[in-house]
Amino acid sequence: MKLGFKNKKVKYVDKSKNVISGDSKFAIVEGYKIARTNLVFSLAASESKFVVVTSWSKGEGKSTATANLAISFSKMGKKVVLIDCDLRRPNLHNLMKLQNTAGLSEVIGKFKTIDEVINHEVLPCLDVITAGSIPPNPSELLASASFDAILDKLQAQYDYVIIDTPPVGIVTDTLLLKDHIAGYVVVVREKVTTHGDIEKTIQSINLADSKILGFLKVGCSVSEKKYSKGHYGYYKYY
Repeated sequence: MKLGFKNKKVKYVDKSKNVISGDSKFAIVEGYKIARTNLVFSLAASESKFVVVTSWSKGEGKSTATANLAISFSKMGKKVVLIDCDLRRPNLHNLMKLQNTAGLSEVIGKFKTIDEVINHEVLPCLDVITAGSIPPNPSELLASASFDAILDKLQAQYDYVIIDTPPVGIVTDTLLLKDHIAGYVVVVREKVTTHGDIEKTIQSINLADSKILGFLKVGCSVSEKKYSKGHYGYYKYY
């Protein structure tokens, strides 16, 4: 008798399709423009160039939202750099269809220079820095003087610096950026993020002596009029 095993096919999901483009729905593009406008005013008031995006947990669409915000900012004709600071579960290189052989972690570790890892003009006015190799000590790298120097250099070179960071409910890496920024943009997902998640996010950021600039709601259904009990459903976009 011949024994065999069936190969289980793993369905690949191309998440890059969720990144806004010329084919994206008007309501989605306009939603990010509204978020961009609010952020521009918030950053101008604080004289900051950094937009740092996080969420409470994984799977809420944080990285996609960060990429879309960066694209929206670049459409103003401003010089924008998008950075993947999620050194544990990087995803921006997948969304932007880039190689991730070297990136931010190599620059912080001084194996590469910042100019060697920047992906120039991925889109008009938009440069991208991927996360690079996954290090054994992400928190220590993000708290280092080397990382501070990188942010200072990018601040001098770009009009806006858009940063994707890990979820605050999983690791504290995100809060290490608090001294460089005006505040955080928190992504919440319809029927996924709960009121409790939002309360815990606010508490974590307040305890770090920082603030939330706004909430960016994703996964919205325009025709949806009712929201499941216990889930966040107050803001369509920002």
